[in-house]
Amino acid sequence: MTTPHIVDATGPVFERALPALVELLQACVAAGASIGWPVTPTADTAAAFWRRCAAATAAGERRFWLALADADDAGTVLGSAQLVLDMPPNGRHRADVVKVMVLPQARRRGIAQALMQQVEDQARQHGRCLLVLDTLSGSDAQRLYTRLGWQLCGQIPGYAELADGRREATTVMFKSLPPAAAAAPAPAA
Repeated sequence: MTTPHIVDATGPVFERALPALVELLQACVAAGASIGWPVTPTADTAAAFWRRCAAATAAGERRFWLALADADDAGTVLGSAQLVLDMPPNGRHRADVVKVMVLPQARRRGIAQALMQQVEDQARQHGRCLLVLDTLSGSDAQRLYTRLGWQLCGQIPGYAELADGRREATTVMFKSLPPAAAAAPAPAA
């Protein structure tokens, strides 16, 4: 099992990680991940996508993390995850989990689980108690989220277009977060 180093994808860390993020996105789409592209995006398209994510993070609209193999090298990206915080006034208690991805050759090593734990911990710190995501129905990702306690809302047929032109269902899931554990009172003297 790989123990990833989870870091914020901001400022200089993001800039150093950008080439590896481009490779991450391209590798995940090429392996069939339904994360917005039916076919592998060009390097320029992938870089532009990541720059928009970084800009939204800098604006406070989302949080963005990297899972690194080496904490001192932002170029060792194994995965990433984002938490969209920009919600309407009646939704300030919730957030969307998006773009959770792990390099295909690094899967099944606990990286996605570590990223999801970071997402949940940070959601609580931002006062969010309800998380929502969608994933390709029947995918390994759906099985992971179910194992991590996410609940099924339902499926939307024909939601995601795949490389071969087929349209597959997506599964919408949610997780209610318990409040952060309160500090235990100090023992009486």
